[in-house]
Amino acid sequence: MTWNGDDYQARFDRMAAEGEDVHGEAVFVRAFEPASVLDAGCGTGRVAVELARHGIDVTGVDADASMLDTARRRAAEIRWHRRDLVGLDLGPAFDVVVMAGNVPLFTPPGTEADLVAGAARHVRPGGHLVAGFSLDRGYGLDDYDAHCRAAGLVPEARYATWSREPYAGGPYAVSVHRRP
Repeated sequence: MTWNGDDYQARFDRMAAEGEDVHGEAVFVRAFEPASVLDAGCGTGRVAVELARHGIDVTGVDADASMLDTARRRAAEIRWHRRDLVGLDLGPAFDVVVMAGNVPLFTPPGTEADLVAGAARHVRPGGHLVAGFSLDRGYGLDDYDAHCRAAGLVPEARYATWSREPYAGGPYAVSVHRRP
């Protein structure tokens, strides 16, 4: 898949200009009161930039050069890394690793366990992995939860939306797992 970071960001800029809240994921993450966050699959940095605006130490990682070029122009002070999330190993651990924007659905089929393992590798003890994604594209919660368990994470909460509406089934879920 080929992305155009500027076009992608322009969509969110239009939504924000029309009064829509485009920061639901960042608000969700801020509730954990993290000092550090890894935005895994950061795209143009929409979530990372908002978290940094609130004084959180943020690192963003994405595989797409165009998305990262846009992110770097928006916030040069944030550490941005161009890396594949499958098998990711940046070194440091974070209070929260967030995968917003259907990140698990953009990895090649069959690599989801390695994606989760790479993200989980960066969750410090007591920290959280938070992921929100659509469930109608071949990767479901049973597999995601099994991949989190295999990576040493335990389930903590599940919601239907980033605004913490209770999950009772449906086409989208936000999952919170914790490293004991």
